[in-house]
Amino acid sequence: MNNMSQSINLNSVKELVKQHGQEHLLKYANELSYDELLKLTMQINEIDWSIFAKNEKAEASSFFIEPIHVPSDMKENEESHRTIGLNAIREGKLCLLLLAGGQGTRLGFDKPKGAFNMGITKDLFIFQLLMEHTMDVVRLAGNFIHMYIMVSDINYGDTITFFKEHNYFGYDPEYLHFFVQELNPATDFDGRILMSSKSSLALSPNGNGGWFSSMHRAGLLDGIFDSSLEWINVFAVDNVLQRIADPVFLGATIESGKMCGAKVVKKAAPNEKVGAICLQNGKPHIIEYYELSDDMMYTKNDNGDLAYGFGVILNYLFPINRLKETLNMKMPHHIVKKAIPYIDENGTLIDPTEPNGLKYETLALDLIHKMDDCLVFPVEREKEFAPVKNSSGVDSVDTARELLVKNGYEL
Repeated sequence: MNNMSQSINLNSVKELVKQHGQEHLLKYANELSYDELLKLTMQINEIDWSIFAKNEKAEASSFFIEPIHVPSDMKENEESHRTIGLNAIREGKLCLLLLAGGQGTRLGFDKPKGAFNMGITKDLFIFQLLMEHTMDVVRLAGNFIHMYIMVSDINYGDTITFFKEHNYFGYDPEYLHFFVQELNPATDFDGRILMSSKSSLALSPNGNGGWFSSMHRAGLLDGIFDSSLEWINVFAVDNVLQRIADPVFLGATIESGKMCGAKVVKKAAPNEKVGAICLQNGKPHIIEYYELSDDMMYTKNDNGDLAYGFGVILNYLFPINRLKETLNMKMPHHIVKKAIPYIDENGTLIDPTEPNGLKYETLALDLIHKMDDCLVFPVEREKEFAPVKNSSGVDSVDTARELLVKNGYEL
């Protein structure tokens, strides 16, 4: 170890990993250059060790799940809601958050998913569609809306370059704020942190629920808290038909007096793989499709409709003041089995094809449960729900293209 390396305070890092039973993370420390060791120790020091704590699961009986009221008459007051929403946007009360950390790997595309071309005879990129949808509202309101775009450490450079090359698709770049999502280390099934190389932990994005803490870490929240902003519209890059900064949705949420809003669609089938909105102990909640029992999945209400028949499309409105309070709340971590590249005991990189470890993620849907109530806002799925998750089959490039054509787009 050279003298320069000692300034890293290796002893304190050794104590830290020993305290958590992760001494193997420094196994190759003596072989590393100063820069490599600095990178590794910084990653170790940034670990949120609480994510590995075993959560005490409450008894199932303490969770009372019941259907939530879904309004059926939202169209009746559409014009008044639009007026309220547009006025709020003109007064600078709304900002936007695009979750765009994903790569297009499942589409056979090695760039940011938002850079994927949905066009056939001309260019029609996913990012382009989302920006054009937002520009529709900008033109109506007469002013630009601040948009925060969460990218990953993997696609940050490519995303920035893509937007610049396409002149930000007509959006004023002063209103676009890119920031990088926080990362969590992955572990094997025994809780041992995996390494992707001798000088790096196996890190992955902390889930789509980590956006608010990531904004905080990026230093973006002070400006938001000190501004006139009251609402943030959170949406994901996957859905090429979604309406962003929808003034009707915003106006309806404001007029309802409820704490947040969630766009939903009527499920295509009882077992459709979307989170179902409901109530848990009287508070808004989203239950994942795999958590629904058969009984809940097929239960019908007095009208003969599925009691848990509306799924969220990851388009939410959150009040900024309430979100400020959640910074001090611990978000639950969802543990997911994944195939994770890692180095073995000999320092050889292994790229498994089957799940070999665990990733620790937070989900945006959990923020809903931090709210006291929620306006459930149903939309027409053929007009606002065209997810691009797979290269073919269900929720694929092909199905999304079909829906784009149905909605008047030329591909």
